Amino acid sequence: MKKLFVLSFISVGYFLNAQNLSNSPYATYGIGDVKYDNTIETSSMGGISTAFISDFSSNFNFANPANNANFELTSIKLEATNENNYFKTDYNNTKSNKHSTYLSNISLAFPLSPKMKMGLSYQPYSSKSYDILHTERDAAGNTINGSRFTGSGNVNTAQIALGYKVNDKVAVGARANYYFGNLYDINELTYPGAELINGYETKNSIKNFNFTLGASYQNVDTRTDRKLTIGATTTFGNTSNMTTDYINSTYFYTDAAQTTKSNESIIEQKSTNSKNLLPLQASVGVGYGEENKWFLSLQGDYKKGESIAYFGNTLDLQDSYRISAGGWYLPNYNNFRNYLSRIVYRYGAFYEKGNLQIAGQNINKFGISGGVLLPFKNSSITRMSGLELGLELGKRGTLKNNLINQNFINLKVGFNFADKWFRKTLYN
Repeated sequence: MKKLFVLSFISVGYFLNAQNLSNSPYATYGIGDVKYDNTIETSSMGGISTAFISDFSSNFNFANPANNANFELTSIKLEATNENNYFKTDYNNTKSNKHSTYLSNISLAFPLSPKMKMGLSYQPYSSKSYDILHTERDAAGNTINGSRFTGSGNVNTAQIALGYKVNDKVAVGARANYYFGNLYDINELTYPGAELINGYETKNSIKNFNFTLGASYQNVDTRTDRKLTIGATTTFGNTSNMTTDYINSTYFYTDAAQTTKSNESIIEQKSTNSKNLLPLQASVGVGYGEENKWFLSLQGDYKKGESIAYFGNTLDLQDSYRISAGGWYLPNYNNFRNYLSRIVYRYGAFYEKGNLQIAGQNINKFGISGGVLLPFKNSSITRMSGLELGLELGKRGTLKNNLINQNFINLKVGFNFADKWFRKTLYN
């Protein structure tokens, strides 16, 4: 049975790598829409994770691997996301919708000892999937030229995390992250009466490692079951390279689907390497709650700006930060007569100053979220397995200077299967 699960884990990972994820036109810049560290549990609480130590023994925290002091069971998680994006711009009063559904997380976590916990995970990190057509006309309405921007590809991440409980209050953790995938950006220019297309293509091939260190402190008042939690993480240590291949050429297509080029003449071609793809990141959080009852946390995240090759030039992205607040509430886990009282209710909100600035406008993002953990019938507080549901509503961008406003509704569904594997047999 367990061998069968390992094979399923690998096959699902292959499917995840082949997915085509939806995102916004702002994914044109940089490495696309970043989706990582956004599990149902985390996103339902506005993104808080740095100071979040689950009260339950079945939830592994990958974002801050130090926060797994209570993790005691083997946990298998499978999660999927349905994205619904609604775009609007004042330029020609254009509106557009885009929807996609994809597998967003697969993870396996288990305790190595009472103090040491380990997790393995595979997720999409970022994606590009856009197609933008722009036509310029003169005063008489005649077409002067047209341009088409298309992008595709995914970057995925595989990770291994370890958490160690130093004592009853302090824990530390580390996570190794491997990023891999290809991203493509193409800009094609056409002119009236001209048969040839002038195309600019950028291909980013990514194989990159970095590392996350985390620490946490939690003090529980045994008289009141109230607890204070403080956590911090930092991500650093880019290794390996991102290889960028850039080609400026002229050609024409020989098929209606515009996939086969003919008579291609290369004007400029170059290849560069960069180690600044995933720069320094840091997070700090504080939380307060009551054991097995409720929890509330506030978190701040920082990401250093980065540079990336884009259509033969260097694109500089700004430093960015994110403020998140959220938590959970469990009415009464001992009430087996009322199922609603055993549901874990999650809530949160966030504001993110993005790393993009276009036409003098910052491309920021904010939203609210909520979710539930619906425990299986035989689940108890010590074995909280169940169906997880999450909802995220928000906005990105602006209508100013003919830019694009993006409203989004993200639905998430997943399963957390928890049990006590690898235990020694005490009796024959």
